[in-house]
Amino acid sequence: MSDTNLHPSIQAFRQFVQQHPKLIREVRQNQTGWQPYYEKWVLLGEEDPSWQAYKENEEQTGRADTESQEAGKEMFNKVMGMANQFDLQKLQGHIHQLNGALDNIKQLIAQYQGVKQQLPAKKQAPTFFHRD
Repeated sequence: MSDTNLHPSIQAFRQFVQQHPKLIREVRQNQTGWQPYYEKWVLLGEEDPSWQAYKENEEQTGRADTESQEAGKEMFNKVMGMANQFDLQKLQGHIHQLNGALDNIKQLIAQYQGVKQQLPAKKQAPTFFHRD
């Protein structure tokens, strides 16, 4: 159903909801329907002070963006610090050890498969059919 077929009050409510992102989050988190909010919006109107709690002001949005950028910078600095402490010689030694362990596992599996093929296959018991 396109937006043009909706009742004008529902279209206005949709625009109202888009201006109040916290309301969207609350409905999604509580998994409640939109009906109670729509009825409240119809009864109280857009200018009711209770809707201010759902409005996200630009100051909060800007603060959240700044905090996320700072967290990203801290994480990047930690990763760079860890990269600087990284010893490539040790890494190469660990990879070499891991490669040797994998070769040993391959040999073990090959030996097991060779032993398994050398064992005679079990004879299957003949199937007996009983006739009355």
